[in-house]
Amino acid sequence: MKFSSTTRAAAVTMSLALLLGTTACNRGGEAAAESQSVTLAVSTLNNPFFVELRDGAQEAADAAGVELEVVDAQNDSATQTNQLATAATSGTDGVIINPVDSDAAAASVAPLVSAGTPIVAVDRAVNGAEVQSLVSSDNVAGGKQAADELAAAMGGKGSVIVLQGVAGTSASRDRGAGFAEGMKAYPDIEIVAQQTANFDRAEALNVATNLLQANPGVTGVFAENDEMALGAIQALGAKAGADVLVVGFDGTADGLAAIEAGTLTATIAQQPAELGKRSVEVLVQLLDDATVEEAIPVPVTTVNTENVADFAG
Repeated sequence: MKFSSTTRAAAVTMSLALLLGTTACNRGGEAAAESQSVTLAVSTLNNPFFVELRDGAQEAADAAGVELEVVDAQNDSATQTNQLATAATSGTDGVIINPVDSDAAAASVAPLVSAGTPIVAVDRAVNGAEVQSLVSSDNVAGGKQAADELAAAMGGKGSVIVLQGVAGTSASRDRGAGFAEGMKAYPDIEIVAQQTANFDRAEALNVATNLLQANPGVTGVFAENDEMALGAIQALGAKAGADVLVVGFDGTADGLAAIEAGTLTATIAQQPAELGKRSVEVLVQLLDDATVEEAIPVPVTTVNTENVADFAG
């Protein structure tokens, strides 16, 4: 059978159209398959530590080519539960959770666990739920380091108040336990009071003011994060770094500046950006069906006047 030149041209055009259409469809499928979206559920962004953690996570997400959706629970467990329920129904590929409350978070992640969604906890554990990995600092060891540093600065004697973090968080529990354990080596130092200030600077100002009035002879303060340490420094005024020595935890920019100013004796420096970065990297490995460690420690370091220049800047 013979075809006219017009018919042959039309056939070629149609074949090209089909080929291009098929190629476009395949490319679209590949792009859709490669595009992954993960959720970072952070306890609060009203804290420089978690802002740095978020920024580290975003950097790693950008490098891995995944979309990172950040949700801020504003230190409210119910809000975090709702945010994770939304993530579960929206089809997120994976979740990184920094729990408001380590115990309450188990119920919050339950729908994600049931759906087989990969979950990585960062900075704080999720108690009573099987998440794939926990990326965190060694808070118990850090608490012991804080005890040693404060005791040395106090000359091994005196009285101390402790400003605790959010009740129910593994970070607060472990730092407090490490500090209490470390203080057993210093029998001439007494912990005379401890109270939660919820990791918040303004709340710590009020709590420290009240505790200092009730315990006027205090010569040391351990705050379970830098924000509370800075609140205590405000409460102490001219006594900070002179009559009363303060040790914090986190190694935030404001904390390091306070060491340089002489009002903060030391801080146990975490690496919040590194925590965020590693948590995303671990989650991406899980999405690629790789095996990861259940616990991934990020080192902490004692920072004082001798080495603060290595960290500040």
